[in-house]
Amino acid sequence: MREELRVSEEFLARYNRPGPRYTSYPTAPVWNDSFRVDDLEKIHQEADRDGTPVSLYMHIPFCESLCLFCACNVIIQKDKNVAQPYLDILKKEIDRVSLGVSRSRPVIQLHWGGGTPTYLTPEQIEDLFSFTRERFSFAPDAELGIEVDPRVTHRAHLEVLRKLGFNRLSMGVQDFHPEVQKAIHRIQPYELTRDLVQTARQLGFDSINVDLIYGLPHQDPARFGATVDQIISLNPDRIALFSYAHVPWLKKQQGAFAQFLPEGMQKFEIFRTGLFRFVEAGYRYIGMDHFAKPGDELAVSQEKRTLHRNFQGYTTKAGADLYGMGVTAISGFRDAYAQNQRDLQGWQNAIHDRGLATMRGYHLSQDDHIRRAVISRLLCHTVIPKKEINAEFGIDFDSYFAQELDHLETPREDGLLLLANDEIRATWLGRIFIRNLAMIFDPYLEKQHLNAKPLFSKTL
Repeated sequence: MREELRVSEEFLARYNRPGPRYTSYPTAPVWNDSFRVDDLEKIHQEADRDGTPVSLYMHIPFCESLCLFCACNVIIQKDKNVAQPYLDILKKEIDRVSLGVSRSRPVIQLHWGGGTPTYLTPEQIEDLFSFTRERFSFAPDAELGIEVDPRVTHRAHLEVLRKLGFNRLSMGVQDFHPEVQKAIHRIQPYELTRDLVQTARQLGFDSINVDLIYGLPHQDPARFGATVDQIISLNPDRIALFSYAHVPWLKKQQGAFAQFLPEGMQKFEIFRTGLFRFVEAGYRYIGMDHFAKPGDELAVSQEKRTLHRNFQGYTTKAGADLYGMGVTAISGFRDAYAQNQRDLQGWQNAIHDRGLATMRGYHLSQDDHIRRAVISRLLCHTVIPKKEINAEFGIDFDSYFAQELDHLETPREDGLLLLANDEIRATWLGRIFIRNLAMIFDPYLEKQHLNAKPLFSKTL
């Protein structure tokens, strides 16, 4: 594997370019503002008639302080009195959404993201979840997950979460080196994270995920290797190793440390360090930026080819309709996507007026469905079985994607994939640059490249 992952500066210059993470296809820049609440209501009705399972996402936008690397939609507020008015509005949205979800449809997944959901008090967490549970039918084995920040999460938070049935925690770490933490304005000692992981284990959480970021200021392979070794000692079930998304045209605070960012080969070596050590420690490389223990549901789902990808990243809950609630939250259905208002006042006003706060969305065409299936199989299973696509959509793959197959020749020569008569399969190197392979099947990108400002971070 190590030999397969040796690349040149020229190779990196060719492939390290802006591209989507494909948590949806088509991606958000393709969506349009003409899609509004009336459209979402129709989609809700169609989904309820189909009787599909339900996934719920709730966005808690508040953080006590700003991490300078962050590109998420957050509201920095030390005064926690802002939380309750937000929750009151969120409840109105939950109530309105629940009216369009029949009790016969089980909620098989719930996720709270942010921001920092544990910005809330334990009492507020219990109240919000109880309010939700009263309005939806939760499956007995539902996956209940939440993002937690070890710096503000206490045992009382974990105790109430476990009592409510939450079984998955996702902990942000990013990097343990003091100089890196100082540069990104996130001081989080190893011992603090270790103690929270131990507490979570004692309380019986089924799965603990740790988020890391490579490409941060002052990182180098040796420093990051030390962080990786510390993470391995914590024995998490899953690891997300994200590439730092440098988007200063969207998040001005990122410009504060631009001169200290590792670039090109150095950034690639930082990623390789993490990849080798996690694999050698027994983790399965799921693809792109995720690792999981062999017995973890994520790894098992990939083996069974039931893995799925949505706005939370990789998930085992394929086939569920995703209802997003809260400011900026995104919903995803079989035939459409919808996003809520991204500013707090606009979201609040919309919920007061209609109970829903759609600002934009998208109806998928038949071509979108075909290409989404192709990209999803590539990202989730690292292989595109042509016969499956042909059977599902009644097409001839080689004819339909003749132009794309021609464009795959260069990455094939560069060792990113194997082309056969019946399948397209990513190599180990291709799994790292799998976003680049997916981009070949995305015809919208050519138009987006004409945009004056970049729309995406680089693939490495």
